[in-house]
Amino acid sequence: MGEEIKKQEVRLEDFYSKMLSTIGKITDDEIASTLKESHKTLSVAESVTGGMVCGRLTNIAGSSEYFMGGLVCYHNRIKVTELGIAGSLIAKEGPASKSVALAMADNIRKRFKTDIGLATTGCAGPSPLPPAPVGQVFLAIATPSGNEAKELFLQGTRAEIREKATQAALGLLWIHLGGEI
Repeated sequence: MGEEIKKQEVRLEDFYSKMLSTIGKITDDEIASTLKESHKTLSVAESVTGGMVCGRLTNIAGSSEYFMGGLVCYHNRIKVTELGIAGSLIAKEGPASKSVALAMADNIRKRFKTDIGLATTGCAGPSPLPPAPVGQVFLAIATPSGNEAKELFLQGTRAEIREKATQAALGLLWIHLGGEI
């Protein structure tokens, strides 16, 4: 039996990451309808997704009824100057961190005076963004009643990670709005 068995690394996305990225695909119309019916407004701060969440939200006719706008805060300088994230927080935690995602969501909500703030940050690769490895993504949602963040570990190419993060952000919003999964 002189066959040599090759070791192969198998990385599986966690269930929550897969669930969020799946439901994000199918809920754009439901999100729009729910936001319209609830009369809630939304703003978005994006880093890793680079405007893809805003793009999905504005693909729906009538989105100006609930979507006030967004900022692509890709560079740390923009996170500090335009979104008011403390430079010391970015230096301490890194731009792809839970605390930065929470601050992004809260600050965009306050800056745009909306009911809900949604934020994305993370590392899509191909190189890691220490301390964040490729595929680590943080999503955050902020409301007057509190803030919540989720950490995801996504796999794929840079484009696939960004698309999954976009879908997951919309999935998190859907869950927050009371959408069924």
